[in-house]
Amino acid sequence: MADEPGPLIIIGGHEDKEGDKLILREVAERVGSRRLVLATVASREPEGYFETYSRAFADLGLHDLVELYLHERAETLDAHVADIFAGAGGVFFTGGDQLRISSQIGDTPVEHLVRDMHRRGGVVAGTSAGASVMSETMLVRGANRESHRIGDLHMAPGLGLVRDIIIDQHFAERGRIGRLLGAVAQNPRVLGLGIDEDTAMVLTGNRFRVIGSGAIYAIDGAGVTHSNIAEASPEKTLSMHEVRLHVLSGGDCFDLETRQPALPPC
Repeated sequence: MADEPGPLIIIGGHEDKEGDKLILREVAERVGSRRLVLATVASREPEGYFETYSRAFADLGLHDLVELYLHERAETLDAHVADIFAGAGGVFFTGGDQLRISSQIGDTPVEHLVRDMHRRGGVVAGTSAGASVMSETMLVRGANRESHRIGDLHMAPGLGLVRDIIIDQHFAERGRIGRLLGAVAQNPRVLGLGIDEDTAMVLTGNRFRVIGSGAIYAIDGAGVTHSNIAEASPEKTLSMHEVRLHVLSGGDCFDLETRQPALPPC
């Protein structure tokens, strides 16, 4: 594997599995002839996930797909888990509940295997809950329709594969701009990234490229002059002034260090 960390492919959920499969194709091409570990840890009922993804990736020429599912955190200590990652060039976290991912594998041999693989050039991809868990802090317990009430915001520690951002998924489809704004208001050092369904950011180093049919919304609170997040009661509506918003579509690039968008090529 390479001496540099591999890419993170962070997907907003409901990626195309039957048509052009643009996002899954990106994953398959990055993994190449190596093994892909399909981590269905986020779901309490993972039946069907492996079959669906196995068919989709087989269509793209990726046949070495192995499932990782854990009923209990203690299973991360089983010897066969390390065998699953042998020769793996990538891991793909499916959707469900991001708290199941962080609580099941956080600071376990599985997390260490994922980090080691990524550090040596392996791909880490995640969709829906698997996207949210990639950041240091993640949004959790979201309803299908979010409001701008301060009390609707719930966060928890993520895996921290990427720093200084917070990710939300199913973004436009579930009206989640309110809770992402609230997360940025709590600490404007953090860049909020809302990802639509069938849309992904391909992050290499400090830059990402947008692929897919939707958009990514970058919420930058560095210039915020006022918010009521610290003083207002939970039922109050968020107030926030001078927020900067970038809307990025397929082919657009973004630099996380400068917080500036760019046209292709990245």
